Formats: sequence, C-alpha cells, structure tokens
Amino acid sequence: MGNVTEIKDYLNAQFLEREAEVEAILTAVLAKQHTLLIGPAGTGKSALASELHRCIDGLSYFQWLLTKFSTPEEVFGPLSLAGLERDEYVRNIEGKLPTVHLAFLDEIFKSNSAVLNALLTLINERIFYNGGDVLEAPLMTVIGASNEYPESEGLEALFDRFLLRMETRYIQSDQTFLKLLAPSKKLIVPKMTLEELEDEQFAVSLIDIPRHVLEKLVVVRGDLKNEGVQASDRRYKQSLPILQARAYLQGRAEVRLSDLLLLQHALWETPEQQGLVKDVLESHCLLKSEQELQKLASVYQTLHQKYGVMGTLNVTDEEIAEGNMQLKEVTQRVAALMKSNPEIETESQQLLTDIQAFQASLAAATLDIEGV
Repeated sequence: MGNVTEIKDYLNAQFLEREAEVEAILTAVLAKQHTLLIGPAGTGKSALASELHRCIDGLSYFQWLLTKFSTPEEVFGPLSLAGLERDEYVRNIEGKLPTVHLAFLDEIFKSNSAVLNALLTLINERIFYNGGDVLEAPLMTVIGASNEYPESEGLEALFDRFLLRMETRYIQSDQTFLKLLAPSKKLIVPKMTLEELEDEQFAVSLIDIPRHVLEKLVVVRGDLKNEGVQASDRRYKQSLPILQARAYLQGRAEVRLSDLLLLQHALWETPEQQGLVKDVLESHCLLKSEQELQKLASVYQTLHQKYGVMGTLNVTDEEIAEGNMQLKEVTQRVAALMKSNPEIETESQQLLTDIQAFQASLAAATLDIEGV
C-alpha cells in the first residue's frame, strides 16, 4: 500500500491542482479500468501519464497523438513482410499498443474508423486480432485525452469505453500558480515494480463491498433513470472495482457509501448531466457529518482562493486579519465536528492539516510583504 501512496503524493506535488485527476488515474490503474482527461492543451495530461510510467519499473508504455490521418500501423504495428510472403496478414506489434500495460492516447476522438474498430475491442476486451490469431493483451489501463468532447455520432462507443471522465482546467488559485512559477526542488521519484502493482491490484479485488452499498447504488440508479440519466448495465458493473480501488487508496478494507461519490465521473452521458449526477449521489451517499465537512471544506477553498499568496498583494492588513479569523473559525468547527463524529476523523484531520499549512504560508507571505 505504501508504494501507491508515495506515488500519489509525488504526482500531487508534481502536478498542482490535479488531485482529482491523480486519484482517478491511480484508481483506474488499480481497478484495471480506463480514464479520459478532457481539457485544453497545456494542462499536463500527457506529462501526468508519462510520470506515472516512470514510477513503475517493468510497466511497458505506449504514447501516441492520434489524427484523422493516423494509420493502424502507427498504433498496432506495421504489416509483417515475412507474413505477406506467406499470404498471412499479420502485424509486428512489438512496442505498440497491443503489447503494453499502460497507454496514453492523445486527441483520441480524432482517430479514424480504420484505427477505431480495432481500438474498441482492444480497450474493452483486451484482445487483439492479428491475422488468424487472437492475442490477449496485457493492457491494464488507457489514459485518453482530448481538448473537447466528441462531436461525431460514431464516437459514442469509444467515449463509453472510458469509465472515469475528468475535466482538467488551468490552475485556478493564485497561490498555486505562484508556486508553479517559483523554482521547484527536484523530487525523488518513488518506485514500485510491476509485480508489486499486480499484488496491489489483487488486494483491491479482495476489498469488501457491503450489501447496503450495493442496495444504495440500486436506489441511485433508479433516481438517475427518473431524471433521464441511464448509464449502461456494463458501466455500473465496471464501477465496482473502481469503488474497491478508492477504498484501498483510502487505506480501508471495505467500501463506504461515500466512495460512491467517485461515480459522479462515471454515470453521466452528456456533459450537461454532470451536476445532476453529483447532486443525486451526494443526497444518498453522504452522512450528515460528511455533508457538513464538505461545506466547511468549500468555505476553506473560497478563503484559500481569496487570500492566496498573490491575492495578499491586493488586500489590506485588515482584510488579511479578517481572513485569519475566518480560517480560525473553520478550524474550530472542523475540530468540533471531528470530535463528535469519529467516522470522519481521517477526512477531518486532512482538512485541518491543509488549513494549518495555508495559514502558515499566508503568515509568511504577509511578513514578506511587510518587509518590502
């Protein structure tokens, strides 16, 4: 468990404001599912995939930028000349998509039909038809990326192959953006082996999903169906390993109702449905204490945005003092909530740690400004 946690911390340190994307990708890897990153160029989508590859020794990797002119040879390998001499239509697939564990496919919705047909089967069934042979691919996960949602009607099946769909945006917080611009320390890349990853994937499969969680998922499905959102049976079934992987990343031996919240990135069909799916899941899957903690976390994020390091250059001392008072109040409320609700102790403690770190950076920034 320690190796995945170290990799998660490392990626979060390397890719600022990408905590949700990092968790989604690691969850997908542990569950052997696929992730789609949708957002503008320059948000670190390909770099995130490449850096994950660096962390796992023995994990084979394939990366390609797809266009409407991409050929099957680029993705699946060139035709074998020796095979053609024997009247066999086979490809030399070594180092190409059918032979790797992890793949990053950029601008995936620009792929043409020649690539798309083989891609669908490979992603979903992990098999590749090479001439007369049916090859089992070692593929664990595909990270797809696109600057936009698919527009062509022929791309629905490909879109459906990605269980988790994440929107990536440019950095929002001034404080985080300043951290991005500042010289950064070189971090030691945490390492784990392919065998260790496979062991952790097996451990994920043993995580218990209690009956009441499954029953709640049935209720969620019914509510979403009544609202006109109807994900496929396959998508619900594939969501179960995702729930197990999320619980595992949180250091738990069983799935909680709150783990269902991750499915806000899985159960919608159109971008407009994302808010509705999120609301339905939150209404069913959060305890009252968890809902209150989320509200306090939202208050903290608002204060973080307002009083970030760059923001302190444009506010008065009185406003900074007011911000510190508000942060202190949030801290007290989180501490009281944690004391009376031990089931959210871990999440509460993490929020307290984040607030304290921000208070320290805010104090340091204020001293720097006063010394100018």
